Amino acid sequence: MDHGTSLREVDTAALPVSIADVRAAHARIKDSIVRTPTLLSKTLSAIVGANVYLKFENLQFTAAYKERGALNRLLLLDEEARSRGVIAASAGNHAQGLAYHGARLGLPVTIVMPLTTPTVKVSQTEGHGARVVLHGQTFDEAYAYSRELEKQEGLTFIHPFDEAAVIAGQGTVALEMLEDVPNIDTLVIPVGGGGLISGCAIAAKAINPDIRVIGVQSNLYPAVYSLKTGKHIECGGDTLAEGIAVKFPGELSSRIVLDIVDEMRIVNESIIETAISLLLDVEKTVVEGAGAAALATLLPTKDGNFRPEFRGRNIGIVLTGGNIDPRFLANVIMRNLARSGKIGRLSIVLPDKAGALMEVAGIFTQFDANIIEVVHQRIFGVSSAKNLTTEIEYEIKDPRASAALENALAEAGYSFDRITISGTRKGARPPRG
Repeated sequence: MDHGTSLREVDTAALPVSIADVRAAHARIKDSIVRTPTLLSKTLSAIVGANVYLKFENLQFTAAYKERGALNRLLLLDEEARSRGVIAASAGNHAQGLAYHGARLGLPVTIVMPLTTPTVKVSQTEGHGARVVLHGQTFDEAYAYSRELEKQEGLTFIHPFDEAAVIAGQGTVALEMLEDVPNIDTLVIPVGGGGLISGCAIAAKAINPDIRVIGVQSNLYPAVYSLKTGKHIECGGDTLAEGIAVKFPGELSSRIVLDIVDEMRIVNESIIETAISLLLDVEKTVVEGAGAAALATLLPTKDGNFRPEFRGRNIGIVLTGGNIDPRFLANVIMRNLARSGKIGRLSIVLPDKAGALMEVAGIFTQFDANIIEVVHQRIFGVSSAKNLTTEIEYEIKDPRASAALENALAEAGYSFDRITISGTRKGARPPRG
């Protein structure tokens, strides 16, 4: 699901962050961050019908672009502020960037995180020497508490996306991309609070006023999309893209997005999952949900057609981070195999007698279908005491082989339902009497 709107162009000189600020930030931080590569993906280009260049910000030391803005802000602190220490609220990547560079510079760092933050991000932040305080269910609740601690303990608050120095630091991503690949004519960037796209849009529009800058959000947290389009959509829900799950974008970033970002789009969770799996399968790179959102909006429509607005363009997308919980990553991979037809689950009616399972398993074997799991049900949803239903989960070569398997089961007289990943049942064959 994608929606977008075109926006007017304005003079970037009137904005609170300039290209000079971005260039100064790059000079300040470049020796302490990874200059991540921007590489053409031939396979993804063929899939989306455009030239797709990937900026691998998941290769930063903390596996996310956030350390650029965090470091730029830290280097601008005076000595008194450095000695007192800094505090921030973060879902994880800003926290890790601030913690890592704070420790490297000898600054005390406190991070307030929502209770829902993935364990991998909490442990990594603590591993960099930061004090982590878990509070609230959302970023906004964690943010409010961090501002209380800021006053109580005399700390300097460093916002994850709504400070000029942070925005300038994030803009160095686009600066590097356009130095490496000057012919990029479209930038597609994940958006949470708006700091990354603000900095990148300022840099990109100053270098090439004709470049198109597109932001992408999860449809569960479309705050900036709503602001841009005027179509109010409530934010909320459990999203795989927790790094961009922000209900209220920043004031500075909102102003910049409204003025110079060309389009905002939203994508659903299943498309984000598909993008994560594609990046792992094609590029052999691990990207979190937020980091895959940009690729997600480029993917073909459900009927397999290229998106005409992207066809033939030179598109730069930012893989913003790679800090995904391993358990969620495993789930994403398996769910995508199910979507692609390589894993299936059938609920089959069998006679409750010896050898019935062996007979049906023999049909699976004929089509090289590897049975992963078998579950029997004799009581609920069974029409006769002489029957049972057996749910069989299996892996198979492709959807064609799966269809052939189903045909063979039907010809052998079995009735069954196909179970989808959402849990719904699609009647593949009518029940047997």
